[in-house]
Order: sequence, then C-alpha cells, then structure tokens
Amino acid sequence: MTEAKKSLKRTLIGKVVSDKREKTVTVLIERRVKHALYGKIVGKSSKYHAHDEKGEYHIGDTIEITESRPISKTKNWVASRLVEKAETV
Repeated sequence: MTEAKKSLKRTLIGKVVSDKREKTVTVLIERRVKHALYGKIVGKSSKYHAHDEKGEYHIGDTIEITESRPISKTKNWVASRLVEKAETV
C-alpha cells in the first residue's frame, strides 16, 4: 500500500514582525479564544522564532510555519511557505 501519510507536524499561519536576525524570522500568531469564566471572546497572541534559510521573508509577510526539531535554543519552527506578500507603500 502506497498511501500518502498525513503529516503529524503542526502548522500555523502568522505575520512576520521581525527579520533582523540572519536565517531567522519572528512570527506573530494571533488567535481568538473564549474566556473560561466570562465567555467573552478575547484575542491571544504568541511569537515564534522560525528558521528562514534563504532570508526570503520580510516584515509584514503572512507565512506558514511548520514544527520541526530544535534548531537553536529558541527556534523549533521552520518557515514553510508564503501565504501573502506584504504591501509596499
């Protein structure tokens, strides 16, 4: 049987907020969750450091990141694809 295996790695989509470091981008992931006690919808956000080997993603780009093995102390995500390019003003 040669059926395609479903990837067990998590993927997230977020906005690049920093590209100052070499081969690394900082990605802001925003999500909306219901408050446990009050039931109000609140916005939560997390920042992840993702590996960007070629340095092709820049501030404002929306990208998809995929979970990977630890690359450094804070990096265990890899930038996998560009979802939307940032608008240049």
